[in-house]
Amino acid sequence: MSDGPLLSVTVCMRNAEHWVDDCIRSLIKQSYRPLEIIAVDDGSTDDGFEKLESWAGEHHGITVTVLNQPPTGLSAGRNLSLKHSKGEWVAITDIDCRPDPYWISEMFEVSEGLDDEHVIAVTGRTIFDEGETTISRLRARSIARKYMGRPRLTSLANGPCSMFHREALIEVGGFNPDWYHAEDMEVSLRLLQTGGVIVHAPAAVVNHVAESSLSVFLKKRSRDARAHMRIRRNFGRHGVRRPNGIMLFHDFMGDAKAVVWMLPIAVLGLGMAIGLLLWLPQGSLTWWLAASTAGLWCLLYTSRWYRLLWSGALWIGAALGLMDALLGRHGHSRFLFPRKS
Repeated sequence: MSDGPLLSVTVCMRNAEHWVDDCIRSLIKQSYRPLEIIAVDDGSTDDGFEKLESWAGEHHGITVTVLNQPPTGLSAGRNLSLKHSKGEWVAITDIDCRPDPYWISEMFEVSEGLDDEHVIAVTGRTIFDEGETTISRLRARSIARKYMGRPRLTSLANGPCSMFHREALIEVGGFNPDWYHAEDMEVSLRLLQTGGVIVHAPAAVVNHVAESSLSVFLKKRSRDARAHMRIRRNFGRHGVRRPNGIMLFHDFMGDAKAVVWMLPIAVLGLGMAIGLLLWLPQGSLTWWLAASTAGLWCLLYTSRWYRLLWSGALWIGAALGLMDALLGRHGHSRFLFPRKS
């Protein structure tokens, strides 16, 4: 496609030199023209910035601009990209993603919307590589289920696979560096409050590398829960209202709803079983029944240990989110120990 307006694609990274080449290579293979790429290094301490710089210049008619900044975060990096972009639309992806060659073209195809829709963002579909671990398969299938249920008009322009109308994004202040995680949800909700719509284009595909590390998976799920506390406080329990009064429900927790109560239930059930074992006469029939129940309970839950850990990570994130609210940090207004004016 070569008859549309200029579009800008932005990607930010920190300490991800091993992903740079595959990501940038997939971006310069985009079929859409005219296109520019703006890559930002967020204070890397590895050789990532040098690797990014090796891509600076023109490739297949696409100009690649490389910028760097101190380690101030993803939102700050995206704002820097937004400031330097020249496109009518600004697309965002992540360094661990490999967009399909028609990703931008497919999003632009639906950017005019239907009838009198005012499209302010278009979001594609992220496909996670299943990898070779339990965690990577869990993550891939969880994301696939989430996208299967996504309607044409949605409430979230996902960070790895979306584009925003540049002027609309600037008008709402861009990405807020104070917000901790889920900056794509935050900016999506602010855009929806202006009366525009976000269109889901399932044919606009971005491939994501496998999330095989358990520790990384748990850290991300904890950050999700922490950010969810902030989003509920700032935008309401269910979502936001458009200027016409219609409620748009936010799309955030996904499969977390199915696992969040696993750890509390496991602890409660095991505690009750142990209590019965201590209270009942040792060696009696009821004692053996209680012991068998406790054993089966433990066997059932330990066979799903990764979901127990996931549940624990969510509760840790929720606790951190509560502390953020109490202390007024990471995008929360402060109501404990308020600052004196």
